[in-house]
Parts: sequence; structure tokens; C-alpha cells
Amino acid sequence: MDFNMKKLASDAGIFFTRAVQFTEEKFGQAEKTELDAHFESLLARADSTKNWTEKILRQTEVLLQPNPSARVEEFLYEKLDRKVPSRVTNGELLAQYMAEAASELGPATPYGKTLIKVAEAEKRLGAAERDFIHTASINFLTPLRNFLEGDWKTISKERRLLQNRRLDLDASKARLKKAKAAEAKATTVPDFQETRPRNYILSASASATLEDTCRPPSWAEWKEDYPGGWRRPCFFLVPLNPSVTLARGCLSLPKDGKLWNDEVDKAEQELRVAQTEFDRQAEVTRLLLEGISSTHVNHLRCLHEFVESQTTYYAQCYRHMLDLQKQLGRFPGTFVGTTEPASPPLSSTSPTTAAATMPMGPSMADLAPPGEAALRLEEVAPPASGTRKARVLYDYEAADSSELALLADELITVYSLPGMDPDWLIGERGNKKGKVPVTYLELLS
Repeated sequence: MDFNMKKLASDAGIFFTRAVQFTEEKFGQAEKTELDAHFESLLARADSTKNWTEKILRQTEVLLQPNPSARVEEFLYEKLDRKVPSRVTNGELLAQYMAEAASELGPATPYGKTLIKVAEAEKRLGAAERDFIHTASINFLTPLRNFLEGDWKTISKERRLLQNRRLDLDASKARLKKAKAAEAKATTVPDFQETRPRNYILSASASATLEDTCRPPSWAEWKEDYPGGWRRPCFFLVPLNPSVTLARGCLSLPKDGKLWNDEVDKAEQELRVAQTEFDRQAEVTRLLLEGISSTHVNHLRCLHEFVESQTTYYAQCYRHMLDLQKQLGRFPGTFVGTTEPASPPLSSTSPTTAAATMPMGPSMADLAPPGEAALRLEEVAPPASGTRKARVLYDYEAADSSELALLADELITVYSLPGMDPDWLIGERGNKKGKVPVTYLELLS
């Protein structure tokens, strides 16, 4: 490992200086270069985009996978770049338990048959859920993660560089301001003690002379005793700035402030360099921030795909449940004795209420011979109390000859028979009649 101690010390010094400067800016003790209003608005929009993207991503993950342990497991597999193992959905697990229960309790019993039918529907629902999770993860979650882990990290890196360039620029401005102030002071006060730059220290020879003379001579005393401006031995002034020439036998003391002029020139040069680097970094950061608009367009497309996949998922669930409802309705006596039958999905009239308000005709027990549960439609007549009109909500395919096929939005005549399953009514359309499910109808007053 190449360990450069000088570079480490230099970086630590720069970091400490910037930290002090940043703290002074927060307390209003140092000047700060302000960015333009458009740039500030771009920064605010980028921060808002990042924050809301993180919230939407986390909540979508909760929607797709409510189990926090499973989410942590998937996160670890993703970070380790390994394939996430296939996991059974809750619907598929429920279908498995129902099928096992039907096998043990008796698949030929009404309860066993119903369990098998519901298990098949739950299995299809679980498969639809699996497809929805997979599609949503690819089309919606992955683009959001790519933005946070890719584009946003690049933007954050360039913003940190811009912050450092701004601190360097402000430091250069402060140095130039101090140099100009010192130059003005040296011009107005020509005394040696005042004009001698602060970055000069006395050498060892000068210190030894000071020990003999107790104090250095003033400029007036020196000029009076030594008109030539020098004496032997002479004070050796060692400059910290290498641009100042060392004097061997004597030193002509500056009276025109040339040293401070050099310092001002150097500070101005540093300021120009810092300003150039700041402007370049600001332009790079601006281009990245303006790219947030493209990110919004991409996320908008992904959001449409997410809604489409969710719509497909719920449509499949609805279709599977309608099929299950029709299959369960074909089992005679399955719901006999049920005091609170299932309510229709979109109708405000329950089967019990519909059956209670339907005109009653002859009893089914009077129409069917003993031991025969089938309904003789040719012997069924509308009740004397009258019938009701109903509008069909959904298409319905008749399972056998005792049922009446329905088409959505058509009007039919319906009535009930004594002892009839409250989930069913007798429907008539022209010269055709048959049983129809109440959940597919909207009874009209």
C-alpha cells in the first residue's frame, strides 16, 4: 500500500480549513458566494425528486411484499448479486392447505368439493399475484433504484465538488482582500516597524545582535548613523515568501510597498484560477440537474406501466372470482340454510332482500316429484302477484339447461319460488326461462 504522509497531511489541512470556513459562513462571519436563483431552484427540485422517489420506492416494496423479513432477504440477495429464490405466495399456500383439507375430509362431500374449487381459484390468484410482482419489479422498482443508485450518486458527487470549488473561491477572495488592505496600510505608514511584512522573521545572526544591542535601531537612528543605509554587521531578515530576495551583507528596506504589490498580484492570480474552476464545475452540475426533467419523463412512463400491470392483475382476480362464483352456484344445496348469503359485487340489493321482495310462485316441492331435485321449467308459471324487471350487470354462461344465459345490459323478467335458493331467481326473456344468479342482476323498482 502506497502511503503518502505528505499528501495525507495536505488533504487533512485542506479539509480542516474548509470546515472552519464553512462554519464561519453558517454563523455569518465570512462572505459566501451565492448561486443564482435558477440554479437554486434546480437544486431544490433535485432534492425533492430524490426524497419522494425514496418514499415511493419503499412503499411500493411494502405493497408488493408486506413481509419485512422477506424484503430484507431479497435486499441481501440483490446486494450479493445472487438470484432471489422462488417464494410461494400467500394465495398459493392457502390453495395448498385447502386441497389437503379436502383430500382428508372427503373430496366427494359438498364441503370437500367446495374446498377443491376454492383451492383451484386461489392457486390461480396466487399465480396472477406472482406475475404482477415480477412485472412491477422490472418495470417500476428497477428504474427507481437505478436513479437513486446511479444518477443521483453522480449528481451528489458533482455537488460536493462544486461546494469545494466555492469554498476555494471564497478563500481566494478573502486572501485578496487582506492583501489589498495590508498594501494600503504599508503605503500610508512608512515606518520600518509598520512597513516590515509580518511574514519576516529575524535570523540567528540578527537574534545575536539583538542580544548585544538589546533592541534594533529605529529607521531614523539607522539613517542618521549610516547614511548609506547599511552597517556591518547587518540584520539578516529571512523572508518566508521565496519571491523576496535574501540580503547577504545588507538589506535595502522597502519603502514603496513592492512586496505587498507582489502579494496582491499573486492573490489575484489565485482568484482567477479559483473562479475558472468554480464556473466550470457549476456548468457541469447545472447540466446534471437539468437532466432531472428526463428522469421525470422516464418515471412517468414507468408509472404508466405499473398502473397497467396492476389493472391486469385485478382484472384477472375479478375474472377468477366470477368463475369460482359460477362454479359454486352449480352445486345444489351448497348455500341452503345460509342466513347471510354473499352480497353482489356491484349491486346494493342482497340476495335475501331480493328473494323476500320477489313475487312468489308455486313451491318447488310441489313441482318436483319426491327424490327429484331438478326444476321442471315447463311447469313453472309466473306468480299471480306479478313479476319484476331486472337489468343484467355481467355476461353469464348457462351451466346446464335449467339456467338462462345472460348478456350484459339486457332487461329480463324475474321472480322467485318458495323454497328456492336465495342466491337464484327465475328469469324469463321472451319464450326462454331458467335460473339466473342474483349477483348478476340489478333489480329495478
